[in-house]
Amino acid sequence: MLRFIIRRLLITIPTILVVITLTWGLVRLAPGNFYSTEKAIPRQIRERIKEKYGWDKPFYVQYAKTIWPIVRHLDFGISLKYQGQSVSTIIARSLPVSAAVGLLAYLLALVVGITFGSIAALRQNSKWDYASMALAMLGISIPNFVVGPLLVLVFSLSLYWVPPARWEGLWSRNVILPVLTLSGIYMAYIARLTRAGMLEVLRSDYIRTARSKGLRERDVVIRHALRAGLMPVVSFTGPSLAFLLTGTVVVERIFALPGLGNYFIQASLNRDEPLIIGIVAFIAITLLLMNLLVDIAYAYLDPRIRY
Repeated sequence: MLRFIIRRLLITIPTILVVITLTWGLVRLAPGNFYSTEKAIPRQIRERIKEKYGWDKPFYVQYAKTIWPIVRHLDFGISLKYQGQSVSTIIARSLPVSAAVGLLAYLLALVVGITFGSIAALRQNSKWDYASMALAMLGISIPNFVVGPLLVLVFSLSLYWVPPARWEGLWSRNVILPVLTLSGIYMAYIARLTRAGMLEVLRSDYIRTARSKGLRERDVVIRHALRAGLMPVVSFTGPSLAFLLTGTVVVERIFALPGLGNYFIQASLNRDEPLIIGIVAFIAITLLLMNLLVDIAYAYLDPRIRY
């Protein structure tokens, strides 16, 4: 297992470099630049700006100037729009907001989704099964940019129970609506994956053997069936949790959260190259690490899996 983890971590380094290179190339190929405005800028000023940032040099010199600080010190440079602020500082400031909301949303989705999915599998073709899967299909069908405004309309503008937007800390009422909006679609997917995994496991030979030995149904379900039945959920958790922890653009825009997703969309609109590269690289690193944790969890949940 240790050799497997070390090998995966070593593969992560060139993968991140490829992601950074592709991001740098796409940003340079896209039309426009960060100093573009509605009013035309004099040619002399444009030339001075290019000279200041080294954009008058050949493309390989520009690439080396970007990639070398990242390789040496993991330094993505200074934001072009947020003057005087490094990319690392912006990520460190915005990440706790995205991570807090995303983690709470996924924990809620896990609890609700696994519960309803397990009930649906244990009561297959019953009213509980049909009702759970109908709600799951509804959750998958309605995007969060529709759910968010609806929740604001009902609970903020009509009932006045919670504030409609802004961020006042993790334990404030402002976090309720973003968490509910984010968790809805993940609840639905987890419920369906849990049901499918549980149905397959409940029909297996070792479950029939456990029941024939006289084990209580609760022990059969929790200690044997649920552990193997959650394998699809574990696979889904890796990339889903990575994207939730690193911010979701739509929800953060709806609820005016100063998270990583909000900074990412602003950086894209502003053509803030260092900030775009830094956020993309951070998301890629998080995704690769989450997938590694998923592979480790496989070996824990299923003793037949060995690396």
